[in-house]
Order: sequence, then C-alpha cells, then structure tokens
Amino acid sequence: MKSFILSIAALIIAYFTYGKIVEKIFGADDSIKTPALRMEDGVDYVPMSGWRIFLVQFLNIAGLGPIFGAISGALWGPAAFLWIVLGSIFAGGVHDYFSGMLSARHDGASIPEVVGKYLGPGFKNFMRGFSVVVLVLVGVVFITGPAALLAGLTPAALNKVFWIYVIFAYYVLATLLPIDKLIGKIYPIFGLALLVMALGVSGGIIFGGYNIPEITLTNLHPKNLPIWPLMFITIACGAISGFHSTQSPLMARCITSEKQGRKIFYGAMLAEGIVALIWAAAAMAFFGSTGELAKQMAAHGGQGWVVSTISNTLLGKVGGALAILGVVACPVTSGDTAFRSARLTIADFLNYKQGPIKNRFMISIPLFIIGFILTKINFDIIWRYFAWSNQTLAMIVLWASAMYLVVNKRFHWIATVPATFMTAVSITYILMAPEGFKLATAISYPAGIAAAVAALAIFLIAASKKKASENEAAA
Repeated sequence: MKSFILSIAALIIAYFTYGKIVEKIFGADDSIKTPALRMEDGVDYVPMSGWRIFLVQFLNIAGLGPIFGAISGALWGPAAFLWIVLGSIFAGGVHDYFSGMLSARHDGASIPEVVGKYLGPGFKNFMRGFSVVVLVLVGVVFITGPAALLAGLTPAALNKVFWIYVIFAYYVLATLLPIDKLIGKIYPIFGLALLVMALGVSGGIIFGGYNIPEITLTNLHPKNLPIWPLMFITIACGAISGFHSTQSPLMARCITSEKQGRKIFYGAMLAEGIVALIWAAAAMAFFGSTGELAKQMAAHGGQGWVVSTISNTLLGKVGGALAILGVVACPVTSGDTAFRSARLTIADFLNYKQGPIKNRFMISIPLFIIGFILTKINFDIIWRYFAWSNQTLAMIVLWASAMYLVVNKRFHWIATVPATFMTAVSITYILMAPEGFKLATAISYPAGIAAAVAALAIFLIAASKKKASENEAAA
C-alpha cells in the first residue's frame, strides 16, 4: 500500500518539479503567438479554454491504454509501478510535451513534419507513411473491439456489423466537423468519467481492505515472461506511447498560450500515469496474485471482463455504467482522433488546406474506405506489431526532440537519455519477440543494448557537427 501511495505522490510532485524543468529547458514563451491565434480557421485551428483542452488531450491519448495495458502489465507484479512512475515522468511526459510544443512552434504541424525538421527528409518521409498506417490501424481496431462489446450488450438484431456502421458514422462526423463542435463538447465529459472511474476504483481498493503489494523487482509473471523488454512494451500508454505524438498536434492547434503546454501535454501524461497505477494496483489486489489474475483473464476473455468485474464489485451499478463507458467510449474517442490525425498528416504532406469541407472529404473518404475494408481482416497478428511500432514511434520523436534542443543550444539530455533507453527497448523487443526475429535473449539483449549505444554515438556525432557548422557560420 505504501508503494502505491508514494507512486501516486511522485507523479503529482513531478508535475510541479520536473515538469517545470522540462518547460524551462524547452523555452516556453508567452510572447509567442500560438497557431490557434495566428491561423484560426474555424476547423482545426480553434482557440479553446485550457481546462477543456486538457480533458480532450487526456482522453485522446488515453483510450484503453492506461487501463488494459496496466492490467496486462500487472501480471509482472509491482515492478510495473516503477516503470509507470519513472516512464511517465522522464520519458512519456517529456515525449508528450515536446511533441505538442514543437508542433505549436511549427504552425501546428503534424509529427512527421516536425521530425523531418530536425532529423532530415529521410525520417520525414518514413514517418509520413509509418504514422498514417499506425493511425488507420488504431482507428480500425478501436472500431471492431467496441462494436463486439456493444453487440454483446444489445439485442441480437443489433449485431457487430450494425455497430461498426454506427461507429463509422460517428468517426466521419468527428473527423470532418470543426474540432470544437463535437470533440470539444463531448470529450471533456468522457475524460471526467474516466478520471472519476479511476478514483472510485482506487478508493474501493484502499478502503475495501484489499492488499496492494509493495514494490519489488521480482518477476511474478505466471508464465515467467521476462520483464525486459516485454513489460516496457506491454504497459505502453501508461508510461510512454508514440501514439500520443500523433494526437498532441491536434491540441497544439488549439492552445492560446505556450505556458499551457505543461498542463496540457506533460500534465495529461502524468494523469494517464495515475490512471495506469490505479488499474495495475487494482488488478493485483483484487485477485490476490498475478497467477489468479492470469487465470481469470484467460477464463473470461481478458481485460474487459476484469474492468467490468472490479468496477461492479467496488462501485455497484454506477461502476457498471462507468465500466461500459470506459470499455466502449474510450477506444471510440481515441479511434476518431486517430482518423482525424491521419487526415491532418496527409494534408500537411500535400499542403492541402482543410478549411473547405470538400477538401476534408477528399482526404477522409479514402481513409474510411481502407479502414472499413480492414475491419473484415483478422488483426490478431497485425495488432501485435502495433505495440512495437508504437514504442518505436516514441523513440523517433524523442530523438527529434533531442536534436531540437541541440539546435537551440539547450540541455539535450532530458530527451537524449529516454530516447536511448527506448531505442534499447524497441530493438531488443523486435529481435526476441514471436512476431519479430525470435532470437534468444543471449543474442537479443546485447544486440539491443549495442544498437542503443550506436544510436547515441551517431546522435552525438551529428550534434557535434551541427554545432561546429553553426560556429563556422557565426564566425
């Protein structure tokens, strides 16, 4: 119990301490007019209030990540607490802050354009294709999952196909309408519901006599799967997620002050970390052991049943309603912004203005056609790659953030260290994973570390050359 309370406290304290350090090193400046004020178009560039933007950002980046990922991460035991806390503070928070603020500094540009600015045209072109593919996959999977759940809760006539059509219709509206007309109005409600749900569960666990285990580095996974790097990939959104970098530019086009960045980008990531901590602790405590948690998940269809059972037990009928809201609404509200982000990424690449609705249709309709076709395909194998590609995306964004700091002669190590760490995570995972190269840990571990060291060396050499060229130009 003490470890859990201290972990929550650490995230809250970090917002007021390390968050300010990150903000200062970036150089947030209220004298700079934000894109929302300079480029307001009534569609994507729309000034909104800070509290509303925070809740929209929180729900955009959350989805089911801090719930389902944290429950899966709980299978390793309380070692998960450490990664959620340290990852959120030093990796995820930095990643989200820079992806949002760098977008704001570059006219609300989507993340591939930002990466290209600091890592070159090769990375820009790779990120354009990579991020759009990831976003469409997110949108599609966040259709099929909720559709299946809704089909199980409604009369037989309202089957999965019916709900896929309904969700797609909503996606079309959310992707095309001005951001303040639909997303800006309903997301804050869902965001508050997600927070209330998490706080209610934490109260039920703490005051209900459940035993939350203390932090230990012992691997408690029932199948003895290694902590490194599997746990770091599994928890994902609860600590760091590349998907967040595709969402932050949406809100970078709505902030009215650069000083809002710490609350909206860094703060939303820490809030997500708190939600992840609560669900990881609840999963461990409610079932008494990681072995029993794994057994019950296998017997009842996974994390959705865990969420429903814990919520109904601890919160009664209200908990059941919130569980449905969380398991269904949260992925849908991340899926719609995934398609919206894909539209903006393509529009930025083509330099295709999105003010006229016909222009939005021109890009969105092909995306929805592809997405609808993909709902007919079994995603079990493809989706396993998403966990890896998600963290690889985060790694690239952190390297771009580090280069921004080098270019602006600021302390780059706040981004360089987590970028190096995430490089080791991503490379090691793909080398040893069943969907990867299936290499033995004796090969994967040293190869992953070596790759991270090599990436750091390449970055430092590039940074040194950039400094030298700038000094020559100044002379």
